This record gives sequence, structure tokens and C-alpha cells, in this order.
Amino acid sequence: MIPLVDVDGLEKSFGDLRVLGRVSFRVDEGETVGVLGPSGCGKTTLLRVLLGLESADAGRVGTRLERAGYLPQDVLLFPWKTAMENAELPLELQGMNREVRRGRVRQELPRFGLEEFADAYPHEMSGGMRQRLALLRAVLTGSRALVLDEPFGALDTLTRHRLQDWLTSLLEDLNRTLLFVTHDLDEAVSLSRRVVVLSQRPAHVVGEMAISLTREERSDRLGRRALLVRDQVLSLLERGEEHAAGQPV
Repeated sequence: MIPLVDVDGLEKSFGDLRVLGRVSFRVDEGETVGVLGPSGCGKTTLLRVLLGLESADAGRVGTRLERAGYLPQDVLLFPWKTAMENAELPLELQGMNREVRRGRVRQELPRFGLEEFADAYPHEMSGGMRQRLALLRAVLTGSRALVLDEPFGALDTLTRHRLQDWLTSLLEDLNRTLLFVTHDLDEAVSLSRRVVVLSQRPAHVVGEMAISLTREERSDRLGRRALLVRDQVLSLLERGEEHAAGQPV
């Protein structure tokens, strides 16, 4: 397999605050990998280093994410632009003419459940719609990799579950590499084919686990198989908590 991300001993500090402490893991092309860790452990910093937005202090950092479709925690839609205008931005930056790029967006809108909202502004859309629009914009970069930071963390539970199921189905159609970070155990189990578990800050990898659930088993979050996998991943998270014993929360 061709590595898309290959980091070994990655370290990053901000002044006296040590955020990442010798993080090592790999993501191969075509994988769906979730990086799971407690809030404040450095997950966003890790993504920013991998995307080339921050420099590492130490360690080997090998990535091909420079042109990844990136979805940050704040979806960063332009409020004065319609859904169509927000979605077409990557194609516009690539120099595609207006007629062709708008035709391309119109082809994709139904798959993202936005065909009736092409002329709507972000404030006229629900949180789930805005999230799907931001993901459409990331997909239209044309990159083989999508990088998501806490993709559905700001949404209510029911909307979050629906979007997780929708994204699972979408990824099967898109055939792209997905790397995302989350502090949500259920989200990691629902979306990941492999999960990398981080400790408390300064973060290091406490374990990895393959998640071999069918689409139906992922959707059945209270089913026996999903709960078993959840408990196994939770045990890795708890191992990371041992790393922080005695530290203030």
C-alpha cells in the first residue's frame, strides 16, 4: 500500500505547552482512519502539521496532504455567497469557466441532498445542510484525500447520526481516503475502518484497532457488534487516561 501519511516521533509545542509527544502512525491510500482522543489533546494541531499549516518541532513527517480537501471545525462558508457560489470556489480557483463549474456543482448537489438549495444562503440552511455543503466544497477540490476536523461535533445527536450514516454511504461511492479527528467515541466507531487512539496531552498513540463492521452494523449503534467494538475502543481510551493520572482536567 502507498502511504498517504507516515509520521514517526512527531513532536509539537507552543512555548512551554507540550501538545504532541512522539506521535507515530500511518495512513495508506484508500483507508478511512479516525484519530480519536480526548478534548484538548492536540488533534487539531496534529491535522495542521500534517496539512503543512504548522511546522513540527521533531520527528519525521511524511504526507501527501498538501492538496487535501479540508473541512475544519468551523465550516467557513461565506455568508454573502449562495450554496452554489460556496461550492464552486475550488473549481473557480482552478480556472474552470463559470458555465462548466456550475454544471459540475449541479451534478453533485443531489448526492449531497442540496438540489433544492442551490440559491440559498448559509443562514437559510440547517446545520446539517451547511455541513454537507462544506463537505461538497472539499470533495470538489478533486483531491484523493479528505481531512475532517471534528466533522459533526457541533450538531445535535440525531442529525449527527444521520450524517455519519450518509457519509459512510458517500465514501463507498467516492472511493477516497478519509482522515478525520474526533473526541466522540461513537463517531469514531461509526465512520472508521481503523481507529488511532491518542492519550491526553502531550498526546501519543496508545493503540490502534481495525473496525470491521458492516454498514448495517455501524448504523445499529445499540447492536451487539457495535457495542462490542465500542467497548474495545473505550478500553484504549481509558489506557490513555492512565497517562494523565494526577494531572488536572
